Amino acid sequence: MSRVYNFSAGPSCLPESVLKEAAEEMLDYKGSGQSVMEMSHRSKDYLPIISDAEDRVRKLMNIPDNYKVLFLQGGASTQFAMIPMNLKKLGKAAYIDTGVWSDKAIKEAKKYLTVDVIASSKDKAYSYIPSVEKIEGDYDYAYITLNNTIVGTKWANLPEVGKRSDGTDIPLVADASSCILSEPVDITKFGIFYAGAQKNLAPAGVTLVIIRKDLIPEFPMEGTPIMLMYKTHADSDSMYNTPPCYTIYIMGKVLAWIEANGGAEGMKKRNEEKAKLFYDYLDNSKFYKSPVEKNSRSLMNIPFVTCEQNEEKATALNKKFVAEAAAAGFVNLAGHRLVGGMRASMYNAMPIEGVKALIEFMDKFAKDNA
Repeated sequence: MSRVYNFSAGPSCLPESVLKEAAEEMLDYKGSGQSVMEMSHRSKDYLPIISDAEDRVRKLMNIPDNYKVLFLQGGASTQFAMIPMNLKKLGKAAYIDTGVWSDKAIKEAKKYLTVDVIASSKDKAYSYIPSVEKIEGDYDYAYITLNNTIVGTKWANLPEVGKRSDGTDIPLVADASSCILSEPVDITKFGIFYAGAQKNLAPAGVTLVIIRKDLIPEFPMEGTPIMLMYKTHADSDSMYNTPPCYTIYIMGKVLAWIEANGGAEGMKKRNEEKAKLFYDYLDNSKFYKSPVEKNSRSLMNIPFVTCEQNEEKATALNKKFVAEAAAAGFVNLAGHRLVGGMRASMYNAMPIEGVKALIEFMDKFAKDNA
């Protein structure tokens, strides 16, 4: 069977060159006589792999020395608890609610401190990013979801974070799971910047956490498990226990691919070209439309629906579209179960040829079902 175009929101498609290289090394990594899957994480064969992955992350994202790069487990969702557990001092945090994942983070954080939801776009089904110019108050941190995978929105302009009453800065925390390295970002604007790997970096299994060193507490909230302490992993360079070795190995290869394709700037150019092509098609179509406000649209995740007004007919049409698309080699186009419709996730590894081919299929489907 030939390769399909995989528009999954995650786990997502990986660069084919990375998959081929990994396949070639599956049984024998660089003459070691073993797979990376089998290596001791403390062996002379493996240590350069995790070291190289960190070096590439630092280079591609221009990470200063006062930040630690951690390779953690538990998925991005574990950070929902880990962040308040480690950053709690004053006992209050500011959250901006822009979708399902920020809502989950809010609910988890409320177990450990007081949460002020200072803005939300829930009133319009999360179809836009609320305007927040500046965050001020005695907050331990302020939290945003940089790109909203399910509803297809992104922050075009970051909110400014002010100071607490004692004159110290409020750290900005960002979940960047579905947009990391899709375009350049100034890490120094953030106290913590984290991402699950399974969208733009690697297979599922590792969470990349970039944290400013002064935010790593000697003593986090009482009762915090040792595995949920940033200090545990920072002090051991992500080697306190066995890390997700193979996923980190693949991440290193994906990072090398990003570097070879122009780095974060190259990814931005690539992703803007794909997104413009797709959004222009939707905006000029009489059969499909985007439910997201134009100034909040994601480059990575593009939900779309048909213009059919009858709900029952629209649902049937959506199912038909997803089924026929899959048969034609365009897989994982069903929208999230909470919002329905369709969604095309176009992460870094999706080639523009895939987007062009999908538009061609959509055009034919529209003509056949008008």
